[in-house]
Amino acid sequence: MDTQPWLAATLPVLDLATTSVEAVRRAAVAAGATGPVVDAPLDPERVAGAFGSDKLFQVHGRSFDGFAPLSGFFPFADGWVRTHANYPHHAARLLTLLGLGSSAGRDDAAAALGERPGQELEDAAAAAGALVVRVRSEEEWRTSEPGRRAAEGPLVATRVRQDARHATLAGGARPLAGVRVLDLTRVLAGPVCTRALALLGADVLRIDPPHLPEIEWQHLDTGQGKRSALLDLCHDLPAAQELLDGADVLVTGYRPGAIEAFGLEVPPGAVHARVNAWGDSGPWAARRGFDSLVQAASGIALVEGTDGRPGALPAQALDHATGYLLAAAIIDALAGRAGDGNGRDVSASLARTASWLLDAPGRTPDHPAPAVPASTITHDAMTTARPAVPGFDDYPAPARPWGRDLPAW
Repeated sequence: MDTQPWLAATLPVLDLATTSVEAVRRAAVAAGATGPVVDAPLDPERVAGAFGSDKLFQVHGRSFDGFAPLSGFFPFADGWVRTHANYPHHAARLLTLLGLGSSAGRDDAAAALGERPGQELEDAAAAAGALVVRVRSEEEWRTSEPGRRAAEGPLVATRVRQDARHATLAGGARPLAGVRVLDLTRVLAGPVCTRALALLGADVLRIDPPHLPEIEWQHLDTGQGKRSALLDLCHDLPAAQELLDGADVLVTGYRPGAIEAFGLEVPPGAVHARVNAWGDSGPWAARRGFDSLVQAASGIALVEGTDGRPGALPAQALDHATGYLLAAAIIDALAGRAGDGNGRDVSASLARTASWLLDAPGRTPDHPAPAVPASTITHDAMTTARPAVPGFDDYPAPARPWGRDLPAW
């Protein structure tokens, strides 16, 4: 194991990262993969680079800030809250919640946030579709109802459905060749998951609503090997259902029940994989969430902070690890389907991964600063992190611009 402080933190982030990536390798080998992926050494620097890919990503030498001005930690009278407002519609909801106009900046938001109790802000944000969570201690989260529910069950849950469709896996260097994956996810765990499936040969078609543009650099950072198309599920359900009927795997990043609300029906024999922030059950199951918010609510932010001021993991590690763990479970589900023909439901959540990390041994509060990986590859003007999965030096193709492809297999 490399002695460089890759992903150095109080919590054992590198262990989480390597465990999740190794899970993909093991699943691929069990599914019939051959070639370098079978016994190539796992490179901690490559893993750390992939997990911190937002810090390595460049276009024409230009880097990008992972968080918008209205995203971050803000103090209030008795503690801290964390906001997430990277997308314009989330920023607009936050400003409306705070009674501020569209031109308000971070200082205005800080003043407005500081005037209200943190719990009131959290509850009001959840009701308004904005993203604000109160920073909690580990103990407070563990003993709360959402915290207890988040810690239940396996890291990734799989349920076999009693429906059938004949299917096989190709095996070989790209064992998922011929597998069609319909990707209905956004930042960040879902795209990491489907990128890993594309790396192993799957035909991944990502679908986004045309009225909610993606953050372009973020899309390019996790879009390698996929196609990207636009389709409004609310107004073109027949086209979406036709795509789904031709898919082997559906990966969704919506909250529980949302896909069913659209009217989509998962076809017999397909694998339906779901990832969300807070889990499938419990009082927070229907809430929106992102990695940074789960870190704040679960106690991770205070563990990684100093002098009572919250901090953060050296990467969006909950997102990335959950994405790789979900990809491994999908590969296992496809292998199982090849044996019995039955479809599977697979689910994972960032909060469950956070519980694993908080429970893991090996904390290092005296850790050095994280080392910066240099494991990148450049195509034309775009520099990205190399794949974390051993045995692959690059992805099948660079990321396609958002929405550039047709919504068709």
